[in-house]
Amino acid sequence: MKQTALYDMHIKYNGQMVDFAGYNLPVTYTSLKEEHLAVRKAAGIFDVSHMAEIKLTGTDAINTVSLISTNAMAKLEPGKVRYTLMLNESGGVVDDMLVYNYGNDTYWLVVNAANHEKDFNWVKSNLVGNTVITDVSSEISQIALQGPKSNDILTPLAAALPAKYYTFLETTIQDMPCMISQTGYTGSFGYEIYFKNEYATRLWELLIEHGKPHNLALCGLGSRDTLRLEAAMPLYGHEMDDTSNPYEASLDFAIKTKKEFIGKTALLAKPVNRTRRGLKVTGKGIVRENTLLYAAPDSTTPIGTVTSGTFLPYMDGAYAMALIDKSTENTTLYAEVRGRRITCEFTELPFYKL
Repeated sequence: MKQTALYDMHIKYNGQMVDFAGYNLPVTYTSLKEEHLAVRKAAGIFDVSHMAEIKLTGTDAINTVSLISTNAMAKLEPGKVRYTLMLNESGGVVDDMLVYNYGNDTYWLVVNAANHEKDFNWVKSNLVGNTVITDVSSEISQIALQGPKSNDILTPLAAALPAKYYTFLETTIQDMPCMISQTGYTGSFGYEIYFKNEYATRLWELLIEHGKPHNLALCGLGSRDTLRLEAAMPLYGHEMDDTSNPYEASLDFAIKTKKEFIGKTALLAKPVNRTRRGLKVTGKGIVRENTLLYAAPDSTTPIGTVTSGTFLPYMDGAYAMALIDKSTENTTLYAEVRGRRITCEFTELPFYKL
């Protein structure tokens, strides 16, 4: 397995290590519940250095970014970030990603670790004109500092901080050069910090030291997943994949059909038969990915499938996201779990909202 530049820190602080997308990363340090609640009530830090960064430069870089993105990119200003999808020719989702405009014809695409090689090859095969592609992932580490106390922790350390959501700037933390964006994958206020690998250990220890008065928690992949689910943030391989229809996953906010992009024609021809819905489990148990959903306790025809589900600590209950047949009029559904039916009811997404 690969190791991030923070591997020794995970061992030092007793991280429970697991294989994730080929990386040896902590799933927890103390407990999933404790780490989850710290991010909702105080702050937590995550090593997310496994995420991949693809750099595009050149006078046609914006044309490449626009072609591979479903979202509008032509007016994305320097210092701003935008969420988008990449589609294949069949209208399925290659990946979702964040696009950073650095100015001077330079863009960063931050993509999922599990799709790193696939995404790089896809972008490379669709370069427009004068565009140079560079995979800078091996040079870059990333720490996510998330939670309402994040600003209190980072303000005394950073020379400057981005003032608005989905903006970023190049700055320093003490004398360490870095890029800080006001983004995150938890649904809580926070930042994501990008920097060269050589600063990883020092920056991690610095944040821990300055975070102690603010009840900062070291957090693993387990709480990152429950936090994103609580905030109803989609995850590749769950709410979307290479064959899925992003409209069914309620990702239309990131799709602008007045512009051209790869997969647009196929996407517009796809039927939209399902919709992403939130479920609260009212029966006894937890429903997880791929659980089938039925309209009645004795029905044999499923009307939906769970894409993500577990117990959510801040909501103090079992919840799930599911793709449900659009024609469904039921308010109560039945999840098939280990040979028995568990009742669920529709509830508004996101489950947690800042």
